[in-house]
Amino acid sequence: MTFASIPAFRPASVSRRAAVCGLLALAATAGALPAMAQPDYPSRPITLVIPFPPGGSADVIGRLMGQRISTALGQPVVVDNRPGAGTAIAAGYVAKAPADGYTLLLGSPSTFTANPAIRSNLPYDPVKSYDPIAIVARIPLVLLANKDVPINTVKEFVAAAKASPDKYSYASFGAGTTSHFAGEIILGAVGAKMLHVPYKGSAPAMTDLIGGQVPFSVDTVTAAIPQLKGGKVKAIAVTTAKRSSQLPNVPTFAEAGYPDVNVDTWIMLVAPKGTPASVRERLEKAIAQIVASPDAKAALAAQGAEPAFAGQAASAKQIENELPLMRAVAQRANIRAD
Repeated sequence: MTFASIPAFRPASVSRRAAVCGLLALAATAGALPAMAQPDYPSRPITLVIPFPPGGSADVIGRLMGQRISTALGQPVVVDNRPGAGTAIAAGYVAKAPADGYTLLLGSPSTFTANPAIRSNLPYDPVKSYDPIAIVARIPLVLLANKDVPINTVKEFVAAAKASPDKYSYASFGAGTTSHFAGEIILGAVGAKMLHVPYKGSAPAMTDLIGGQVPFSVDTVTAAIPQLKGGKVKAIAVTTAKRSSQLPNVPTFAEAGYPDVNVDTWIMLVAPKGTPASVRERLEKAIAQIVASPDAKAALAAQGAEPAFAGQAASAKQIENELPLMRAVAQRANIRAD
């Protein structure tokens, strides 16, 4: 063997291999940097959008939850009231927000099941636009009567409505609202007809009920309690399957033989569709702990609400199950948007 037959030493090959290995290592490190650098959620303030004006029960509950979410997660929660268009303005805003957990919506059946049943041009889809996080509370509805109306029970209400369909009317806090749907569910279940008188909010409807301009109304337990305590109106029955803990002496329609009357308003926290699972789980866990706490239970009860936590899956199921029911009621009762 001669020296000429020995392969020549190629230092450049080693250098290239080393360079390639170095680049691969650098690339791997660089790829890992963003994940390592991502801060834990939340790292900045959260905006909680409420589709109602300040001062109402939904707003009070939203602010109550916002304060406690802030404490639980260690970041400020900024409440942003965006009322209008039957909650569609706020809902459309959140639907288009980044899916990062920093813009949340505290909605109700008006947003997720009533609006879709009567409006075809919504700026959001109740299922495709959001990731439900949790139901935080439920608020029963109640059929109320003017104190001078000679009707005190469901049986008497049904008999009067059937005997004089043109004589009686009922007020709601708006066309296409939960109270309007509840009123039509009641009338459909008992087989009666009655004129619907829509108002722009609970307060004017209650004022006219007290004044005798309308004999009946369907409203939330929250709005009813102060007037009931003052003897200004009387309660006929609540619309939920069980009696309200706030009105334990008021019967249900189910007790009077109408189990199909089972409707309430619920408060649900949602995030824009596509929010990371880890963020949703963090929020869901925080809400569960908040709703289970004695002080939150007392604060919700003070608003006439029943603390009623339901997680992501159950919240999504609530919308899924209720949508076809509300659409059927809207079609039968010819409920339309203003």
